Amino acid sequence: MLYAFICTDKPGEGLSLRAQNRDQHLAYLDSLGPVMKSAGPFMNEDGSEPRGSLVIVEAQNMTAAAEIAANDPYAIAGVFESVDIRPWKWLLGAPDGVS
Repeated sequence: MLYAFICTDKPGEGLSLRAQNRDQHLAYLDSLGPVMKSAGPFMNEDGSEPRGSLVIVEAQNMTAAAEIAANDPYAIAGVFESVDIRPWKWLLGAPDGVS
């Protein structure tokens, strides 16, 4: 099953923590291999600064998805004010083999 992590950065310090931990965050997502389906930042209104993240992973259940989210270096560093994990179905534009 697919899960979407809807992550909202902490106001203020979230941006600096994000910058400090970006390389580790990207390496972690890359290390997930085929479990990682898609990811990218939510941006502020003019598109100049990230304000959160959308991460889509495949996991066996909510517990496994929550473990993936908790091990993200951004989560460990305290970048996020909140992380909402939701079961998600990729309906349109899904790559081959993803449902």
